[in-house]
Amino acid sequence: MRIVIVGGGVLGTMHAWQAIERGHEVVHLERERESRGASVRNFGLVWVSGRAAGAELDVALRSRQLWEQLGDRVPGIGFRGNGSLTLCRTPAEVAVAEAAIRAADATTRDFAVLQPDEARKLNPALRGDFLAALWCGRDGVVEPRVALPELRATLAASGRYSWFPGREVRALDDRAVRDDHGQTHAGDQVVLATGAWFGGLVAELAPDLPVRRVRLQMAQTEPLGEELTTSVADADSFRYYPAFDTTQLARVQPQPPIAADRAMQLLMVQRLDGGLTIGDTHAYDEPFDFDVVESPYDHLTEVAGALLGRPLPRIVRRWAGVYAQCLDPTAVLYRRQVGAGAWLVTGPGGRGMTCSPAIAEDSAKELNW
Repeated sequence: MRIVIVGGGVLGTMHAWQAIERGHEVVHLERERESRGASVRNFGLVWVSGRAAGAELDVALRSRQLWEQLGDRVPGIGFRGNGSLTLCRTPAEVAVAEAAIRAADATTRDFAVLQPDEARKLNPALRGDFLAALWCGRDGVVEPRVALPELRATLAASGRYSWFPGREVRALDDRAVRDDHGQTHAGDQVVLATGAWFGGLVAELAPDLPVRRVRLQMAQTEPLGEELTTSVADADSFRYYPAFDTTQLARVQPQPPIAADRAMQLLMVQRLDGGLTIGDTHAYDEPFDFDVVESPYDHLTEVAGALLGRPLPRIVRRWAGVYAQCLDPTAVLYRRQVGAGAWLVTGPGGRGMTCSPAIAEDSAKELNW
């Protein structure tokens, strides 16, 4: 078959990968000259630890397998199965971690609660004060700024992949799309993976889209000067992932005002150049601010420095990003037929980088690729 894919982010690119793997031809369009959305404005985390039990966890675990396979075939994506440590600094936070390791799927997630000396054996850079750490051995990371170009280069080597950047799709008609250059791209099937772009053609095809947009702020530092061997989170991250029961934590330990106002958690990942990506905030109500505000960075810098036991390196990049999230919290994504041979796939939320390989694999099965 000839598959036309609209959207050059990680979800669209993974659909292209699945189609090429199955022997099909792919025409891939992206409205920017290069992917600039949430697929590159993120941590690159393959984050199994916080996923909801059931379908969401199953998708995350399958994606973790697929990311590792992709890392073997395309080393340039920078996949590392580094695991993660969520550091607990209060008894209430430790209680959440201890409840997590008693859950039925704790072994599947490779959960363990470690004492500080055990955590520092895994990650010697953590010289700050904390009471315990929740280890998740299934978590991993890729390099979001380079992963998509590296994957596309491998797809192009098949001889069955055509990449058209700087093309905004304006119309869908009978298994074909027309772009803003006036060119028509016809195929046997069309997949629209347009991320957080809900306007234009998407608004025409799905005006009742049950998906919202979420805005984040993140930053990157200069090189740390030593290896951060795992991904790192603070225990505020428990509050934003469905795997954890934080009922008691919310009652006895409310977040500081700035963290609560911005729905903040600390996530910290080391890039291959030694710098640290830190974040993040969450904003759910549009219109979003156009400012990149400093007070959240002050909070994240303070927390990260406390866990490292040293000042955070100087921040050299700051940015915001927007992703698409299903309104139904139990839905991993939103997939809907919007025309003859055409499907819209969107809404994985903050799971996009983690779950996109398995989401695309499921699409391939559903669409009989």
